[in-house]
Amino acid sequence: MDIGAPAPTAPLLDALVRLREAAAAARFALEIPGAEQARAVRTELVHQLDDYVLPRLRRLDAPLLTVVGGSTGAGKSTVVNSLVRAPVTPAGVLRPTTRSPVLVCHPEDMRWFSDTRVLPDLTRTTGAGAGHETLQLVASPALDQGLAFLDAPDIDSVVTANRRLATQLLAAADLWLFVTTAARYADAVPWDVLQTAASRGTALAVLLDRVPPGAQDEIGPHLREMLVEHGLGDALLFVVPETVLDAGLLPEPVLAPLRAWFHDLARDAGQRAMVVRRTLDGALDSLRPRTAALAAQAGAQVDAARQLHADARAAYAAALAEVDAGIRDGALLRGEVLARWQEFVGTGELLRTLQARVGRWRDRVAAAVRGRPRPGDDLAVALESGVALLVGSAAEQAAERTATTWRSTAAGAALLRDAGLRLDRVSPEFRDDAERAVRDWQAAVLDLVRREGGDRRTVARAAAYGVNATGLLVMIAVFATTSVIAPPIEIVVAGGTTMLSQKVLEALFGDQAVRELADDARADLLDRVEALLGREEQRYARLLEQHATLPEDGAALARAAAAVERAR
Repeated sequence: MDIGAPAPTAPLLDALVRLREAAAAARFALEIPGAEQARAVRTELVHQLDDYVLPRLRRLDAPLLTVVGGSTGAGKSTVVNSLVRAPVTPAGVLRPTTRSPVLVCHPEDMRWFSDTRVLPDLTRTTGAGAGHETLQLVASPALDQGLAFLDAPDIDSVVTANRRLATQLLAAADLWLFVTTAARYADAVPWDVLQTAASRGTALAVLLDRVPPGAQDEIGPHLREMLVEHGLGDALLFVVPETVLDAGLLPEPVLAPLRAWFHDLARDAGQRAMVVRRTLDGALDSLRPRTAALAAQAGAQVDAARQLHADARAAYAAALAEVDAGIRDGALLRGEVLARWQEFVGTGELLRTLQARVGRWRDRVAAAVRGRPRPGDDLAVALESGVALLVGSAAEQAAERTATTWRSTAAGAALLRDAGLRLDRVSPEFRDDAERAVRDWQAAVLDLVRREGGDRRTVARAAAYGVNATGLLVMIAVFATTSVIAPPIEIVVAGGTTMLSQKVLEALFGDQAVRELADDARADLLDRVEALLGREEQRYARLLEQHATLPEDGAALARAAAAVERAR
C-alpha cells in the first residue's frame, strides 16, 4: 500500500540511528538541576525513535496507527469497542481499567504489527494481555484496511507504569484520538499531554464525551477556545452527548460522525499521507530542541563531576601538604621517636654502631644470642610508626573533608548515599599500606646511602660507619625543624637531634652531599605518600566514573542532531 510519500533516503535513517545511540548512551546520573527532566526527555526521545520515527520512515506504506488516549474513566475503551462493534478491550467501573495496551486492526493488516517494527520492546500476544510489557493484537473485519486503533492506559493513572506506558504509546502514534469528558476536560494533566502533542506537531482529534443535555453549546465552544489557546486550533473536535450504552457500546447515531471521518481517512491514501507526514515532520522537528536540551544537561553533568573531582583532589592535595609540613617541622622528632633517639645516642648505641664492620657483626651476634633488637631497630620502628600515624591522620582528614564537601551538594550526597561505602573514612587496608610504604622508604634510604658518595674514600668511610646507622642519621636529617617560633622544649631537643645527625653526615659525605641526601630521601617519602593518598582519592574518582556523563556525550548529541538536519 503506497500512501504517496517518497521513500526516505538512507542518510536520514543512518543519522537518526546515530542520534538514537548518542541519546541512549548519555548518562544523567548526577542529581543536579534539570537531571530528572533530562532523564525523562532522553527516555521519551529514544522510545519515540524506536517506536515511531524509525519504523515509520522504513515503511511509509504501513497502516495509520491511531492511539486512543485520555484520562481515567474518560471512556477510551468504550470508544474503541464501539468503533469495531465488539468488546475487544476491557471497559468497566474499576480503575485503572486498561492494564495492557490493545491494538485492533483489519485482519489483512495484522502482518504490520505482529513483528517488532512498532513498539519493539512489547511482547505480542493474540490472547489477553499479561501486563505492561505485552501488546494484545486483535483482528477485526469491522475496521477498514489501512487503519489501526491502539487503546492506551490512562495518562493520569494511579499506577506509575500505566502513566509511563501511556506516554510511550502516544509518542508512537500517527494520530491521537484524545478522549475527555464534560466533567474533566479542563483538568491540568490532560492539557499537559495535549501540550506535548502541540510541541511535537502530532496530528490530533479530540472526542468530548458525556456532555449533559443542553450543555453542548456551552462546553463545546469553551473546549474549542482552550484548544486554540494551546496551539491546537486545527484539531478536529467530536462531541458525544451523555447517553445510555447499548450492550456496553455507544449507540451508532451518536458515534456516526467519528466513524465517518475514520472511514474517509482509511479510504483516502492522500489524506492518510498528510496525517503521517504532519506527525512525522513534527516528530523530526522536535528532535533538535530536545537534543539541544540533552546536550546542555550533559555539559552541566560534566561540569558538576569536574567540580566534585576537584573537591576530592583539593582535599588530598591538602593532605599531602600536611604530611610535607609534618615532615619538615620537626614534630615527628618528639615523643617516642625522641625517646628512642636519646637511647640510641645516650646509651652509646650510636658510637657502637658507628664502628668498623667487625663491631657491627659482633653486635648482631650478641643481639641474636640475647634476644634483643639490633642497635637502632627501636628508633627505626618509632620512625615508621610516627610517619605512618602522620600519613594516616592526613588521610582521615582528607576523607572527611571530601565527604563533607560532597554532602553539601545534592549530586555528591546522592553518590555517597547510593555507593553504600564509608568514603568518609580511610580504606580498611590503608594503615597497613602506610606502614608498609614507610618500611619500603626506610629500605630505600639504606640503598641511597649505599649508592651515595662520589669517590671510593667517601664510600669507604660510610661503609666503615655502617649502612644502618648512617641511614638512620639520614632519616633523622629528613625531619628538619623550620620556622619554629617559641618552640617547646621537645622541639628544641629535636632540633639538636637533627643538628647532631647532620654534623655526623657532613663528616661522612660533605655539606652539599648531605643536603642532597636529605632532599632525595624526603622527596622519595613524599612520592610514596602521594601514591598512597592518590589511591584513596581514586575511590571518589571511580565512583564518579561509574555515574558521571562522559565529556564527549554532549558533543556526540550535538553532532548527531546536526547530521539529522543535514539529512532532512
